Amino acid sequence: MRILTLLFRREAAVPVVALTFASAVSVALVLARVAWTWKLHYAFLIWNLFLAWLPLLFALLACERYRSRQTHDWYFFSFIAAWLLFFPNAPYIFTDLIHLTTRYYSHFWVDLVIILSCAITGLILDFVSLYLMQCIVIKAFGRIASWLFIALVAGLSSFGIYLGRFLRFNSWDILFKPVALYHGIGGWVTNPLQSSHACVFPLLFAAFLFISYVMLYALTHLQPASPNAFSNPDSLHDSQPKHA
Repeated sequence: MRILTLLFRREAAVPVVALTFASAVSVALVLARVAWTWKLHYAFLIWNLFLAWLPLLFALLACERYRSRQTHDWYFFSFIAAWLLFFPNAPYIFTDLIHLTTRYYSHFWVDLVIILSCAITGLILDFVSLYLMQCIVIKAFGRIASWLFIALVAGLSSFGIYLGRFLRFNSWDILFKPVALYHGIGGWVTNPLQSSHACVFPLLFAAFLFISYVMLYALTHLQPASPNAFSNPDSLHDSQPKHA
């Protein structure tokens, strides 16, 4: 019940309702494909979409602690750590497009729509949580620091996606496979140029995440035009400079 209260608070209700609808449609598309083909090949997208909701939940929990000025207890920092740990799971769905190049080519366009539907929904979920965390950073350290924070998160997330796609690690491997994860990260740190994708992929995906967030941030701050400007067309002409 507390989780639902957080998700549907007044300030987050509209995006949460929209994202719930988008998630339901995405899941329905996956289930329809399963029913159509009798194959579970893309059922994993439902799990990935569930993981994409977790960062938003942890961000809302962190915001609640910050709002109540409980920022010096381990709960607050645990929520932030969990948010950052699960954050890469949502944009990771975009890398599932690789499945379109290796199998099931006969359903290419159907599968493309299904994957992109899940990926875009997951990306917006991530960016809503990122915006909430940015608001905390703005209040604590200022606006410039918040954009440095966005760039840092984009870089760390893209590296996390690299670990997941190419080294096959999961978010929970930090608890269940810490030694293997340590060696995987250590191998990249000691030789980041070991392959073409080891260095280029994290950089490109970080740029993609940062630019995508900037565009979404700009859209959320778009100022609506005054209704009077459209209700009275003559006002548009009156606003033009007059020449003698």
